[in-house]
Amino acid sequence: MQPAKAAGSRAAGAARVGAGGTLHAPASAPTPAATHRHRATALHPGAWWLWALALGTAATRTTNPLLLTLLVTVSAYVVITRRPHAPWSRSYGAFVKLALAVLLIRLLFTTVLGSPIPGTHTLLTLPEVPLPDWAQGIRLGGRVTAEGLTFALYDAMKLATLLICVGAANALANPARLLKSLPGALYEMGVAVVVALTFAPNLIADVQRLRAARRLRGRPDRGVRGLLQVGLPVLEGALERSVALAAAMDARGYGRTAQVPPAVRRTTAALTLGGLLGICAGTYGLLTAAGGTYGVPVLLAGGAAALGGLWLGGRRTVRTRYRPDRWDARAWLVTGSGVAVAALLFLAAARDPAALHPGVVPLTAPTLPLWPAAAVLLGLLPAFVTPAPETAVKEPS
Repeated sequence: MQPAKAAGSRAAGAARVGAGGTLHAPASAPTPAATHRHRATALHPGAWWLWALALGTAATRTTNPLLLTLLVTVSAYVVITRRPHAPWSRSYGAFVKLALAVLLIRLLFTTVLGSPIPGTHTLLTLPEVPLPDWAQGIRLGGRVTAEGLTFALYDAMKLATLLICVGAANALANPARLLKSLPGALYEMGVAVVVALTFAPNLIADVQRLRAARRLRGRPDRGVRGLLQVGLPVLEGALERSVALAAAMDARGYGRTAQVPPAVRRTTAALTLGGLLGICAGTYGLLTAAGGTYGVPVLLAGGAAALGGLWLGGRRTVRTRYRPDRWDARAWLVTGSGVAVAALLFLAAARDPAALHPGVVPLTAPTLPLWPAAAVLLGLLPAFVTPAPETAVKEPS
């Protein structure tokens, strides 16, 4: 009877018995149909990055705190509604904390070191430290004005919004699928970038897991003592992941290149370098008043040359894509919504710079411009055109 009992216990552990004696498969085991459906409905990761970078670009065109807050709200709403259930998607909170740290550090520096913005509303006066003659232009202490702090706050909010938009891309886009979608010429560089981008999410996930384990054991997980006792397992886990990644890359033939004729290599290098120079020259022409005539043609020619160089460079990479992600209509809509926000804020900054850059001397309350705010709301489109996140499905690599 012992073998029968053992078999019965194994069957009870592998399935749950429902009403009427029906056996149900465990919920944690994804079926092949669920995995295929997850691949078919998932959005292309490049679309999430282009959407987030476009919102970050829009944030660089304004210092209006109301518009910047609206950009943060739009990105946060999309992350909350469309963030998948995966360990790498938990890094958004860390980027928000980093953005708050940027704000506090900038305000602290302005308080201690002063601000070049003149002001008449003195908040407090700190003891001023006398400095030698060679340190002219630097001040420690002195008057702290409301105008200087307001200017520092507006400027720091622009950088903080950009960091939060990058955090939204990290929380929404699968880094492994993003690497798989890169062109062959950028594969080696893409591996380095993806490994760097996944370091922070994995580190945060390890710290949360270890702190939860210590709380269950009744041990302290906060303060200097808890940090020191959590740090060693985190570093050990990072080392184990590095060794496993190196072994996986070696097993998949990472770094192997195909033999191409020397003429093709020289043509690839010339097109890539010439294309990048053309993009730089065209961008400079667009940013200057005198180069408005030649900026767009040079930029388009440089982009075409760079794309040709990338296409030829991809011939050196001997690899294939298993079930490549499709760039469908939803990806175009997500990318287009972000690009539309950036383009409309560029237009608003050119037509009404006072609304997007409120003054601080004299100190006045910022106002919310209506049509730039409506343009920012276009960034909410991914929350309605993309599928809702499902339960985490482990995809085969």
